[in-house]
Amino acid sequence: MQIQIEPHTLQRAIERGASENEIIDTLTNGVNILGKSGRLGKSKVFPFEAVRNGKYYDEKKLEVYYVIEQQVIITVTVYVFYGKF
Repeated sequence: MQIQIEPHTLQRAIERGASENEIIDTLTNGVNILGKSGRLGKSKVFPFEAVRNGKYYDEKKLEVYYVIEQQVIITVTVYVFYGKF
C-alpha cells in the first residue's frame, strides 16, 4: 500500500526526534495500535542509546497515527517516547 506522509506529520516527527525513514519503517513493520476517533496506528521501538534534552535513553518508541483513503495510508501525526520499552 502506498504511504503518504503529510507535511505536518513530518514536521512534528523532526521536532520530536524521528525521521521520515523511521515513520515508514513503523508503518511497514510496526505493531497495530488503536487511536482516537477510529484512527489507526502503528507502534515500533527503535534502539536510541543517546542523549536527548540532557538525558540518556536506551530506546525510543514511535507511534504513527493514520487513515486509509483509496488504498493510500495518509499519516495524521507521530508521537515519540523515550525510555526503555
